Amino acid sequence: MSAAALPATRPALPELDRTDRKLLEILQEHGRMQNSDLAKKLSLSPAPSLRRLQRLEASGGITRDAAIVDPKKIGLGVTAHLDVMLDKQAEHARSTFRKAVQRWPEVLTGYALTGQWDYSLKVVARDLEQYAHFLMEKVLALPVVVNVQSAFVLETVKDTTALPLG
Repeated sequence: MSAAALPATRPALPELDRTDRKLLEILQEHGRMQNSDLAKKLSLSPAPSLRRLQRLEASGGITRDAAIVDPKKIGLGVTAHLDVMLDKQAEHARSTFRKAVQRWPEVLTGYALTGQWDYSLKVVARDLEQYAHFLMEKVLALPVVVNVQSAFVLETVKDTTALPLG
């Protein structure tokens, strides 16, 4: 492959120092903040604070900013974990399923797994009726799906997006 054909890569993320880790901890807790406020919390002036932030973004250490919305507050009262088994004989099973998952707004996260199940999905729905419709009309309608298992969330014990940085 020629150098011109190689995909563009991000610069490698350098070793995180104590200030980088603190910056990431602050942003994980308070995603939206002015650089001047971030700089104060880091005990830096705004310019070095911004440079560190930009370096972490450019290297892919920070991939995006997002608001965290409470599903129940917006009418999504059912959260389920859906394990899916695919037809291992179908050549296109994985690609078909992965493309479908990308189109389904009900799916918050999706993981390819080792073990008995091929995929695990975290799914939200307004109610059990809407979840049943999603399961039967979308997931089970895919010919590559041979088995599913749903587990419904009864109580949220912990829900965080913050990674352990210590």
